[in-house]
Amino acid sequence: MELSNLHWDEVIYKDPMGGKIILWPHLPCIMMPSSMRVRNWDGLALLYSSEDIAILKIEDELEIQNPGVNVQAVLASGIGLGMLLKDIQVLDVDGPKIPDPEPTRLLHHAENTGNKPIYPIIPSIDDSKWEDWYINCADNQVKLVHLLGTLTKSNRYRKNKIIASKKIGKSKHINSDLGAASAACASWWIEDNRGLTDELIKVRDDRFASRIRGALSDLRDRRVDESNALHPILLVPVHQAHIGKISEAINNCINIEKIGRS
Repeated sequence: MELSNLHWDEVIYKDPMGGKIILWPHLPCIMMPSSMRVRNWDGLALLYSSEDIAILKIEDELEIQNPGVNVQAVLASGIGLGMLLKDIQVLDVDGPKIPDPEPTRLLHHAENTGNKPIYPIIPSIDDSKWEDWYINCADNQVKLVHLLGTLTKSNRYRKNKIIASKKIGKSKHINSDLGAASAACASWWIEDNRGLTDELIKVRDDRFASRIRGALSDLRDRRVDESNALHPILLVPVHQAHIGKISEAINNCINIEKIGRS
């Protein structure tokens, strides 16, 4: 999987039918500096399914009741995300946090400020095409197991951090610790996607792009504030390492998939 350059500025797509999409890069498990937040938006699209959003809310309640419980559970599980959390723990950043703090913050903001619409971009579990995609992913994972056995996960993770560190862009809002976190998050993203072929990644991101444009279409058609109905702003928080591929898919998107609100 080829890693895109790691930029900090949002990517703006102006839809020819009206309105715009703001792809906002953030780092997983880290609360970003407030100076980098997008303030003006009308609807929120999350790279979650409706089921994922429900789980996020449950995890958030658990975190409120027992701070740190979710992070400790992941660290104890031995899954790949644990390597990222350990890296974040030694850096001077606002994290690690689970559930992912930026989507969680924006979800609360959408619900608490006039009930702004929230769109799940990952299809639901009963979507047959998405089910087929998952089956193909599982088949590919099995095929790759023997090929990757000679290189441990921790070695791959360390090597990918070095590669990612050379792709980090500069920003006046970013210090060395956030830069190091960016490299760690990108390395985790590569590891998390390592079992996917280029074709599977393209199918996934093309579907996401189609649904993101569909969310903007719904927002444009159903705006309560008719004075600005044709020019709504859809905010899409995206992991920094993923934003290049998502941006490319949206720019090349032809088919718009109509989706409902969460």
